[in-house]
Amino acid sequence: MPTRFKLDKRGVGELLRSQMMLREMISRAEAIKSTAEAIAPVSPRPDDHHAGLYKASFKVSVTDSGSRLHHRAQATVHNSAWYSAWIEYGAEGGRGGGHHVLLRATQAAGGG
Repeated sequence: MPTRFKLDKRGVGELLRSQMMLREMISRAEAIKSTAEAIAPVSPRPDDHHAGLYKASFKVSVTDSGSRLHHRAQATVHNSAWYSAWIEYGAEGGRGGGHHVLLRATQAAGGG
């Protein structure tokens, strides 16, 4: 006899917003942040007053109403340095030269 399963959408929604799921998202984001900080480039030039700013500017933001539909736990890793996009993608708008720090950190943490 086949088993029947009825999906409880409300229950799945509660699971996706639960503290357990939020803690897991935070844990994964913190692992990505730590890896990003470890591999972030720092200018060796002694006259560069921004040296180390990029490395020190990784942040984790957390919400229980993430995603496009605002129905799940989400933790996001970002960098608040004003020039972080240039470090990540390169000065030529992604046509080479970028360090791809967040991409590599996410891959190293098993997230993509």
